[in-house]
Amino acid sequence: MADRLTGSTRLVGVIGDPVAHSRSPAMHNAAFRALGLDWCYVPLHVAHAQIEAALRGLVALGFVGANVTIPHKEAAARLADERTPAAEAIGAVNTLSVLPGGRLRGDNTDAGGTLAALREAGIEVAGQRAVVLGAGGAARAVAYALAASGTHVVLANRTPERAAALAASLQPHVAGRLEAIALADAGALQAALAEARLLVNATSVGLHPGPDLSPLPEGVGLHPGLAVLDLVYAPRQTRLLRQAARSGCQTVEGLRVLVHQGALALEMWTGQPAPLDVMSHAAEEGS
Repeated sequence: MADRLTGSTRLVGVIGDPVAHSRSPAMHNAAFRALGLDWCYVPLHVAHAQIEAALRGLVALGFVGANVTIPHKEAAARLADERTPAAEAIGAVNTLSVLPGGRLRGDNTDAGGTLAALREAGIEVAGQRAVVLGAGGAARAVAYALAASGTHVVLANRTPERAAALAASLQPHVAGRLEAIALADAGALQAALAEARLLVNATSVGLHPGPDLSPLPEGVGLHPGLAVLDLVYAPRQTRLLRQAARSGCQTVEGLRVLVHQGALALEMWTGQPAPLDVMSHAAEEGS
């Protein structure tokens, strides 16, 4: 099993920069033990310049697949030999599978993981409005998932042109409307939040070791009817979630998205149902 490696141990892992904070190895290895599988999940710190070599190395080293995290999700989408329809539309890949013949298939479980975490919390946003902070790989998945379910999504990013490009690329694939604003435009952001049911932080702001940072501009307030999901999960209670709780908002920790997207990836690789309770406990134990 994962704590007793053998010559037949099957390997998966997570590729990112940084990656030392990731709870995915503990979460997946606990799941493999529970399932009685001789598998092991390892963290793989890969710099931007080495991402293509790293992905090809998965094949050479006999990996079954890998998760991909910040900042490599969009590069993984470009470099995968094939992509699922969802990954194609999103333009970002967080889960890779090595196919027979050494081809890499890219998928995105961030989208399904986000919706599962919201459902678990009893949050329904279809037909309502949501504000998503960011325009990177995570924001792409969240915006796609929400808009595909009929949510009106406002993308707020430091570079509004990038948010506008993302909205335009996703719009043909979804039922809900997408629009873009500048994150620094406090007035526009405040107006969008006033009409929103959900706020999602899909930036890396607040990620350990910067837990005292908030992605919201100074002076932008939250209202009690808003649910707030922060994809940053280390620390579990980010500054944004603390702000939200003080404002009377319902909060959802990023750890719940991590668990649900990881469960989807595990099922994809192993073909077995994921032990969700085991994965949740392992992820929370490292908090």
